Amino acid sequence: MKSKSQFVCQQCGAVYAKWVGQCGNCMAWNSLVEQVVEPVKNGNAKSALAKGAVSGKKLEFAKISTIQPSDAKARLVTQFSDLNTVLGGGILMGSVSLLAGQPGMGKSTLLMQICAEIAKQHNVLYVSGEESAGQVKLRAVRLGADSDKLSFAASTSANDIAKTIETGEFDLVIVDSIQTLAMDEISSAPGTVSQVTNCGNLIIRAAKSTDTAVIIVGHVTKDGTLAGPKVLEHLVDVVLNFEGDRYGGFKTVRAVKNRFGATNEVAIFEMIDAGLKEVANPSAALLAERTNTDGSIILATLEGNRPILVEIQALATKTNYGYPKRTASGFDLNRLNLLIAVLERRTKLRLSEQDIFINVVGGIKLADAAADLAVCMAIASAVAGRKLGEEYVVFGEVGLGGEIRSAFRADQRIAEAKKLGFLHAIGPATVHDKFVIPAKDLRETLIRYVK
Repeated sequence: MKSKSQFVCQQCGAVYAKWVGQCGNCMAWNSLVEQVVEPVKNGNAKSALAKGAVSGKKLEFAKISTIQPSDAKARLVTQFSDLNTVLGGGILMGSVSLLAGQPGMGKSTLLMQICAEIAKQHNVLYVSGEESAGQVKLRAVRLGADSDKLSFAASTSANDIAKTIETGEFDLVIVDSIQTLAMDEISSAPGTVSQVTNCGNLIIRAAKSTDTAVIIVGHVTKDGTLAGPKVLEHLVDVVLNFEGDRYGGFKTVRAVKNRFGATNEVAIFEMIDAGLKEVANPSAALLAERTNTDGSIILATLEGNRPILVEIQALATKTNYGYPKRTASGFDLNRLNLLIAVLERRTKLRLSEQDIFINVVGGIKLADAAADLAVCMAIASAVAGRKLGEEYVVFGEVGLGGEIRSAFRADQRIAEAKKLGFLHAIGPATVHDKFVIPAKDLRETLIRYVK
C-alpha cells in the first residue's frame, strides 16, 4: 500500500494536500515540508465513537479543598539574583523551561554558568545535540563548571533523553536544543512540526513524572520569533527570551510566560571573558560615555519593573531622494513614523525632506510607551541643531493630538534620575512631584526646553 503524504507549515502547523509557495494561514513563504501520514491505529476513531465504544477509564478525582498544595519553595537557585527573580525565585523542581535566543547570544554560556552553580549541591545533566564532549568541556573549564556532579551526554534521540530523565538520577537536565531532537516513531526530519511537538511532549512527561527540572534551548527565526510550532510554548511552564546585541552592549533575559512567577521582570547581563555578568547599575554604565550634543536626550524608562536611564540619539540629514528614509535601532519603526507624523502636524517642524535615524544606546530594545516624548525631543533637537540641558531627563507618552500622557511607575523613574544626579524631569502633568516639570503639549515643550 502506497503511503500518503501531506505538507505541513513549519511556522503555524497548517496542513495542505499539496505544496504551495506561501502558507495561507500565517502567510509565511517556503515554510511547507512534506511529511508521511502515519496510519491510524486501532481502527477508525469515528466509527468507534458512533458505536459508543469509547476506550478509557473513569478518572480518579479529589475535592479541591482536600488537595495539599505542592511545595513551591523547592527551587534550584542560580548565582544570578535577577534571573532568580525572573524565574519567580529560582528553577522550580519538575518545571520545564524554554530558553530562546539568536545564535551567538550566549545561551550555552548562560546555561553552563547555571550548571556550575547548581552542580555544587545537585546532580546536573547537560545533553547536547549540537556539540561534542570536547567542545563542551572547553566551555565548562573556562566557566568554572568542572564538577563531579555535572555530567554530559551527546544525543539527538528524544527517546533516550526521556528515558534518562525517568531514572530520576538528575535534579536538573539541560537539553540543547529541541530542534536537533527526533523520535524513533516519527519518520520526519528533526526540527519539523511533528518532531518538535512530540519530542517536547515526551520530555515534559518524563520531567513531570520524576519531578526533574528541565531547561530546553529553542532556536529562533530570522525575525526573532521562536522557531517551530506555537504549541511548544503552550506545553512548557516557562518561556524565556534572551535578547540583545550579539557583538556588544547589554543582553536581557525576560519571561514571556511564567506559570510560577511574574512576566514583568528582567535580568540584564553583559558578556565578559569569564562569561555573563549581571549589571548592577545599568543606568550609570549606559550614560558613562555620553556627550551632550544636539539629538541626544536622556530617557527614564523601565525594563520590566527596573527603572533605567538610557540615551536616545537622533540624527537628521537632508534626503538625496524623493522619499525620506526612517531608520530605528532599538525602537519600533512603525511607532517612529507615527511620532514623525505628529511632529509635522502639531509643530512647525518640516521633516518631509529629512532622513531621520534613531538609536537607543547600549543595545536596549524599548517597548515603553513613555519613550515617545524623548524620541520626539531628540528628533526636534537634531533637526533644529539645539540641545536639551544636561540636568534633564524625559519621559511621557505622546498622543496623536500632541498631548503628553501619563507614564507607568513614574515614581521609580524619578527615583532613578535623582540617584544619578539629575535635577529635573520633563514629564506628564499628571505626575505630582516637585522634581517633574509638567508638560502638557508637545509644541510648547519643544519651544521651551530645546534651546
